[in-house]
Amino acid sequence: MLYAAAIQMSSGSDKRANLDRAEELIRAAVKQGARLVVLPEVFSWRGPRGTEAEFAESIPGPTSERLGAIARELGIHLQPGSITEAAAGERRCYNTALLFTPSGEIAGLYRKIHLFDVEIPGQVTAKESEARRPGQETVVVPTAIGAIGLSVCYDLRFPELYRRLVRAGAEILCIPSAFTFPTGAAHWEPLVRARAIENQCYVIAPDQYGTSPNGHRDYGGSMIVDPWGAVVARASEGEAIILAEIRLDYLRKVRKELPCLTHVRLGS
Repeated sequence: MLYAAAIQMSSGSDKRANLDRAEELIRAAVKQGARLVVLPEVFSWRGPRGTEAEFAESIPGPTSERLGAIARELGIHLQPGSITEAAAGERRCYNTALLFTPSGEIAGLYRKIHLFDVEIPGQVTAKESEARRPGQETVVVPTAIGAIGLSVCYDLRFPELYRRLVRAGAEILCIPSAFTFPTGAAHWEPLVRARAIENQCYVIAPDQYGTSPNGHRDYGGSMIVDPWGAVVARASEGEAIILAEIRLDYLRKVRKELPCLTHVRLGS
């Protein structure tokens, strides 16, 4: 049996403290049986706007090397949410998701494509593109536990991205997030379940909770959803580790009995 864990945490501007706590939570998830562990978006550092470049790192770099060592020691697949990656010759940074194998190697690197530029009066204003550079490439990583498609937070609203991932073979979709409360309360569960249903995939969606250093309240509500759209694990308030079994035999059964992925007639 394969168990996956989604870790819900509240990261701040102290990178060492974030990494130390994340490592503790990863180890706790592994003790509960997880062989795939997924962390939230920007789990290792969330600081004031305008300071991103100061704390960005190259990949490989200190944070990725530490994460690789953890994956290697524990013998797990580790998808550590996203980190702030320095971009050469650019003041803006990438919001980058990695996937580590049980040998500690980086098997996948995805740079967030869709950037969160929104203004909801009286609730949330954000312009991620001022500090972040968008990525260009979709990423699916074949692994011994299934093909894993990488994405980050706001990507969740763009179903065409996930259809590309599934066409490339994805069976497990990772959506590490820091969803704001107003949008999360209205849209988080419907969107996460929709991506699972329409793509007949497992979705692992860990979220930040609490208040970010920029004053946004994060939604929490981390979820794992199966290929039928059933919520098989859910976090409530506060820090949490949620686990669910990933059954590729069940995924294949769903796809065989309801073969909608073979019926697509529109789209490139």
